Amino acid sequence: MASKEAETRAVVGHEEVLALLKRLSAQTLLFTGPEGVGRRRVARWLAGEGEYREVLPEPPGGPLGVPFGKQLGVPFGKQRPEIRLEQVEEVLDWLATAPGKGFKLVAIDGAHLLTEAAANALLKLLEEPPSYARLVLIAPSREVVLPTLASRALEIPFRPVPEAVLSRFTQDPLLLAYAQGAPGRLFKALEDPSRIHGLYELAQKVKAPGAFTRFQALKALFQEAGREAVFFLWLALGPQPALAKALEALEGYVHPDLVLAWLALKLNL
Repeated sequence: MASKEAETRAVVGHEEVLALLKRLSAQTLLFTGPEGVGRRRVARWLAGEGEYREVLPEPPGGPLGVPFGKQLGVPFGKQRPEIRLEQVEEVLDWLATAPGKGFKLVAIDGAHLLTEAAANALLKLLEEPPSYARLVLIAPSREVVLPTLASRALEIPFRPVPEAVLSRFTQDPLLLAYAQGAPGRLFKALEDPSRIHGLYELAQKVKAPGAFTRFQALKALFQEAGREAVFFLWLALGPQPALAKALEALEGYVHPDLVLAWLALKLNL
């Protein structure tokens, strides 16, 4: 859970975006950009004194991204979170009444994860939104959002925040590298810097000579970090074409031990 300090911190960076939003009157916006860059925080800022509500994806039958090592032998699988019809219907009910003052703003964080039924229900709202309603769709890119939804929204792209800005919060080079220009990632890392350093050290151990030793190091890292192990390997080892193929195999129900054994042989160290 995010700390109280992180939750109340003002928008970091994105001055041009904020200036643009002050001038726009569009009712439906599409915020695109990397995870943690600040899209949801800007949506909250945009709501101002108005009423605000956000919709987040829910995991299908269990938490997504639990490190597979916590349950040895279980592949990652292809399940992903979803925004379901019931969640959108709750928003429609909320928007059925006018606010006491100002407007109501709904942020759909994960517009690319809407189920077909949820997307159809939302589409009706986008076609004829109440005059007092504003909607913000949040997604990694315009391409992953259904065209029928994206075509009814004005895209606002969010770019990584410069490291010079993020360095106001820490001088730790590893945490800044981990953030990749995303304030949200940095704030999360600052809550437990030792975890980030510990996972990076595990990734460094993959440099050890011998395929079996590398396999053991890889297994320990994936047990602790799950999918994010690939990112720590990228930080520690640099670009490795085998990493993308390994992640694809893990998400395709290939047994983790087989994938990591293959990766131990293919890493270019």
